[in-house]
Amino acid sequence: MAMFEVAVVYVTRSTVVDGQPRREVLLGRKLTGLGTDRLVGPGGKLEPGESARDAAVREVAEEVGLTIDPADLVPIGEIAYPFVDEPHWSQFSYAFTTDRFDGEVRASDELEPVWCPLDALPVDRMWADAALWLPRALRGEFVRATLHFGVGDRVVRQEWGVADRS
Repeated sequence: MAMFEVAVVYVTRSTVVDGQPRREVLLGRKLTGLGTDRLVGPGGKLEPGESARDAAVREVAEEVGLTIDPADLVPIGEIAYPFVDEPHWSQFSYAFTTDRFDGEVRASDELEPVWCPLDALPVDRMWADAALWLPRALRGEFVRATLHFGVGDRVVRQEWGVADRS
């Protein structure tokens, strides 16, 4: 079964907390659909004929109200997610990061945004795959993988250096 394509953006910023510099990443608590209540990066499905970059920019604007120039998106991963028991959920994800954006973060019907410390990602509140690749990618490593999901949000098979779209 073919996978649908999605784009996700991990927006980062530098801030000061209690007098200490801190790097943060923008996540959002998913309010609807697949993964409700999990923390995710803003993103969603590519529309017909839309590039991953254009979808990423559109989804960030829709879900958290920020404006991003597509040229400021840095690719950090291409990951295929076959869902073994729910093949209609299977997806191919283009992941980006950027620290350049305009506007103020706001909630939407899709996401309740929250800034999280980059050095303490709340992976226990994210999909199970996040702990496997996201910290590495946000440190600058481009990640290519196929991560097979089984029942109960478990990654049942991992293939690194491969992102199989079939």
